[in-house]
Amino acid sequence: MKARLGFSVNDLAETRFAVSPMWEVVTSFRALAAAAVPDLHLGWAGQVRPRLAAAGLDRGWLADMIPPAGHLPDFLNPAPTSASPGLSGELAAIEATDPEQVRRDLDLLAAEREGRLSPRLRSLHRTPGTYLPRIVAEIDVYWRLAIAPYWARIRSVLEADIFYRGRQVAEHSTAQALDELHHTVRWADGSLHLVQRHCAITRIETGAGLLLVPSVFAWPRVLTRTVGSEPPQLAYPARGIGTLWERRTHAHMDALAAVIGRSRALILAELDSPASTTELAHRSGLSAAGVSQHLTALRAAGLTSTHRAGRSVLYARTELADALLTAQT
Repeated sequence: MKARLGFSVNDLAETRFAVSPMWEVVTSFRALAAAAVPDLHLGWAGQVRPRLAAAGLDRGWLADMIPPAGHLPDFLNPAPTSASPGLSGELAAIEATDPEQVRRDLDLLAAEREGRLSPRLRSLHRTPGTYLPRIVAEIDVYWRLAIAPYWARIRSVLEADIFYRGRQVAEHSTAQALDELHHTVRWADGSLHLVQRHCAITRIETGAGLLLVPSVFAWPRVLTRTVGSEPPQLAYPARGIGTLWERRTHAHMDALAAVIGRSRALILAELDSPASTTELAHRSGLSAAGVSQHLTALRAAGLTSTHRAGRSVLYARTELADALLTAQT
């Protein structure tokens, strides 16, 4: 399928980029639901899947609504209201979704499933307002288990992509930036052309602009969302995702160890991927009690963050810790 999205002068003026936590939620869950997780994300999936299974999220609302392929419910991706909205704002927008929008999305899912919806989704169809808070609560748990521990790293890739696209616009043109988003996206004759589409992208009226959302989990596809008079959204694979999960070189490990101690520097180095106290003790060879004490001090210094969901507690490096470990002189 091919799609063509026409642009007025106002549409070009209103075209903007944004980072969206919910796009990462939806696309990452779809990646996990796939028969084969993309090789790029295998390491992440291996860490995340056991946590989700323990929390029952592999058989919850998201599992019912997000298929490995096909239609994604549009109400799960409200239009970002700023360049970098927080998850809480997007969850509030989901909870406030017009019930008719929810029903339209579920009707599309049912059409792809030969008219069948799970009992849970049939209940949602009948009374969306009753169940949207439950969906929001589940998304929050998913975020804390699957995305939040990695968010600093993910967000840095997304923001770097937007910086690059903005420079393209400044040095060349908006047309060139649009033309180079993805091999299935082409700018020509005052319109954005999309090929290999699973669904059409439309515009109810001109002047609404276009929201361009980089994503690390959308790869290798471009995904679209069009709802009423809202600006269409296009989620595309961000530049630099090939190195997203690579273990980083810690250029200043020895210098940092001289300041905070070798054990604490070692713990920070081991947090290339988020881990529990037990996992860190195993990786570092330190006692669990010692790791716990060091993590308390590192958190107080702003070098680690804690992500709790139920009984699971994961620790991750902050952007400040990344900078201290990887900065080049």
